[in-house]
Amino acid sequence: MTESQPKSPRVYYGWYILGTAMFIAFVTTGARNGFGIFVIPMSEDFEWNRTTISVVAALGWLVNGITQPFLGHFFDRFSARRVILISLVVVGASTAALSLTFHVLFLAFLFGFVLSTGLSGASTGTLQPLLARWFTRRRTTTMGLIVAGSSVGGLILVPFSAYLLELTDWRMTWVALGAIVLVLATPLAFILLRSSPEEMGLQPDGGAGSGAPGDVPAERRRGLFEVDNWRDSFRSPPMWQLSAAYTVCGVTTGIISIHFIPYGQDLGLSATRAATIFGFMMALNVVGGIGAGLLADRFAQKYVLGTVYFVRGIAYMLLLVFPGELSLWVFATLTGFSWIASVPVTTSLTANVYGLRSLATIAGVSFLCHQVGAFASINFAGILYDVTGSYTLPFAIAGAMLFPAALAAFTINEKKYSVRYQAAVAGA
Repeated sequence: MTESQPKSPRVYYGWYILGTAMFIAFVTTGARNGFGIFVIPMSEDFEWNRTTISVVAALGWLVNGITQPFLGHFFDRFSARRVILISLVVVGASTAALSLTFHVLFLAFLFGFVLSTGLSGASTGTLQPLLARWFTRRRTTTMGLIVAGSSVGGLILVPFSAYLLELTDWRMTWVALGAIVLVLATPLAFILLRSSPEEMGLQPDGGAGSGAPGDVPAERRRGLFEVDNWRDSFRSPPMWQLSAAYTVCGVTTGIISIHFIPYGQDLGLSATRAATIFGFMMALNVVGGIGAGLLADRFAQKYVLGTVYFVRGIAYMLLLVFPGELSLWVFATLTGFSWIASVPVTTSLTANVYGLRSLATIAGVSFLCHQVGAFASINFAGILYDVTGSYTLPFAIAGAMLFPAALAAFTINEKKYSVRYQAAVAGA
């Protein structure tokens, strides 16, 4: 280091960004995934059938997907910190306000539109592009830690919400979840979040790379399909392959997020017992998310992504072939390792193919596909349940779709498209 170069801080500030982002993902995703425990008590209070509340939940997933590219565009063009802070306030206030629900239209507006729009700016959809600015060599690993934070939210907040619901009622439980976002996450984000390392006179990873081929910062190279405008990404195959697989990912995670706990209750389990199994699944999501990130930073990302979808497909098949509490635990184990693992790998592979300039917008478009899949599956499962009295058919269809999704991931020509394998230095 020459005398003219500024001295690097002892602890790279990106790690503070990572910790803050993990906590934000913890509270926002945990609050959303807790919706499943409210399905039966709210339906009983208002005499809603399963289709009615499923439509509301599915609407939230759809709006979350539709608004994600717009919030991603604001993220790319303006202050990332401001987008996240405003979104946190919206999420916290609207979550607490769900305690005032008196009609299904009120629930649809507040959860389906307001809360879900806020989630587009304060969840992994924007937090992962933020981390992509701060880290290059450990990009997928840090993104895996982000989704691990969201999984811990499911692990802790969903069983906590179920326990609190039994102690009090569903109205007080919504207030508590909203207060956690407003009182804990929002002040932390205000104090610590920064939009980019350049804002603080820093470089990604805290300094220059080591010089090894795999450690050269991706920003110094330009990949074959790197774009300045998000629309250009649709002119190349990886965007279609990633988005198609991500749509199936939404189908298979959306249906479980909303219908897993009611499915367990239909098998004779209590709400707390079913929520505990769901929490166990979220706990393994932590391992799956971090593990997928570590593997994807060392091996071809398409193979990690394809394996994730294949394992999840096996989990669905076992759930249907051997119904019962034991199958729920087996399903939770396999799905826990593979559920959230697709998120960091998809976002990192997108960054490595299309660059960082429009990453939040491009990732938002892929996430829209994910949420459209979730919207369809949540509604489909609710309607078929009311018609057949069972979740067997929608779960079977969702599980079968995972195998072509795995094939779509496996067939991405990563060595040709990803900047990780490009040796040429970007031009001016």
